[in-house]
Amino acid sequence: MSQTLNILITGAGSGIGAGIACELAGQGHALIVTDLDTSAAEATARRIQAAGGQATAAALDVSSEASIDALVEGLPAPVDVLVNNAGLQHVARLEDFPMEKWDQLIQVMLVGVARLSRALLPGMRERGFGRIVNIGSIHSLVASPFKSAYVAAKHGLIGFSKVIALETADCDITINTVCPTYVKTPLVEKQIADQARNHGLSEDEVVEQIMLKPMPKGVFISFEELAGITAFLIGPAARNITGQAIVVDGGWTVQ
Repeated sequence: MSQTLNILITGAGSGIGAGIACELAGQGHALIVTDLDTSAAEATARRIQAAGGQATAAALDVSSEASIDALVEGLPAPVDVLVNNAGLQHVARLEDFPMEKWDQLIQVMLVGVARLSRALLPGMRERGFGRIVNIGSIHSLVASPFKSAYVAAKHGLIGFSKVIALETADCDITINTVCPTYVKTPLVEKQIADQARNHGLSEDEVVEQIMLKPMPKGVFISFEELAGITAFLIGPAARNITGQAIVVDGGWTVQ
């Protein structure tokens, strides 16, 4: 590998964030692993270190300006790459959706992305290089019932990325949104039970009919796929790819 990059990933204590962190560390990059749960972030960092990689852990609440400021002030190295991955889910009809929970999802997955990107962009500009990769979703492009806040936040990521792509077009900074269908993570495992309850289906029926049936390929997306796409987007071959939605959907949206 020609260049070691300092990569900060949010929500990297588990799931997609941890998977991408471990894969990119294995390629020789230095990881700054952040999560609302400090012990989870530390566990991911230890896992990377045990495999011979470079990683530091830090607590981060992306919905808090004070938390972001504290993180930026204490960074062990300048951030070359930001992967905005932190997320959560709540499944309910809008009439039954607590508005404080609705607001929390937007704050974490949309406003938090803007807050952290805003905090790190000046340093990227100063060094003349930066890559921002947002982990979106198939729900950045399509909708499902009972997920109004999640769908709104993930749709918003694409519009946000397009604007920042234009604002950073004068320098070697890119921003893109990776939009996968379902990845087998703890977040998705919890969703299966919630979806079963809301749709009146068994958990197996949720997996078959709601999650995999819309995908002609019919398989869950892997961490390795998402890490490989991220590695491409932060590499030199993708320097003119910006403001794009990279759709990883097994053919869902071509039907």
